[in-house]
Amino acid sequence: MVGAAVNSRETILARLRAALDPAPAPVTVPRDYRRDGPVDLDRLVDRLTDYRARVHQVAETAVADTIAGILPVGGRVVVPPGLPPAWLPSTVTALADDGLDNSEIAAADGVITAAAVAIADTGTVVLDGSPDQGRRVLSLLPDLHICVVRTAQVVANVPQALTRLNPHRPLTWISGPSATSDIELNRVEGVHGPRTLHIILLP
Repeated sequence: MVGAAVNSRETILARLRAALDPAPAPVTVPRDYRRDGPVDLDRLVDRLTDYRARVHQVAETAVADTIAGILPVGGRVVVPPGLPPAWLPSTVTALADDGLDNSEIAAADGVITAAAVAIADTGTVVLDGSPDQGRRVLSLLPDLHICVVRTAQVVANVPQALTRLNPHRPLTWISGPSATSDIELNRVEGVHGPRTLHIILLP
């Protein structure tokens, strides 16, 4: 019986070797996809709205007032360490993320971050963990995410976005609030992240 088992093993290994030898020639992947194109801010807004994000197009001087209108008076909001202080309204309490534990982050009324890139074609906002964006967990645990995007950070398509991003950084790609569907295709929000996403788009 032992000999039969060894022979079967050798037979299987021999078949695997035959299937893998000779090694297939490397495949050349075409890289001729579109890398340029005009930035269409209206398309970005349309895509974000389709994904049920709420978009606010305001001047930078109005960021704090806009955020004050989103969060409850006296609310507690988590902020990454590098977020511009001028964005914070006096009506909320800012919890600087200096190592907050997950329960503190989840219990907050929301989180405010900046962004690294926004993609008009897909309505996607990308965070890369920079000081004004913070740890990945900040954009996952709170039920509400307010993300401030500058027009200069908007690109037309994904290839353009990739040229601006460092693949070694912790990239978080956000296309609307967290949502999934059950087997009946009923939409359920907030399962894997915030149920509510506000995008503040600056000129």
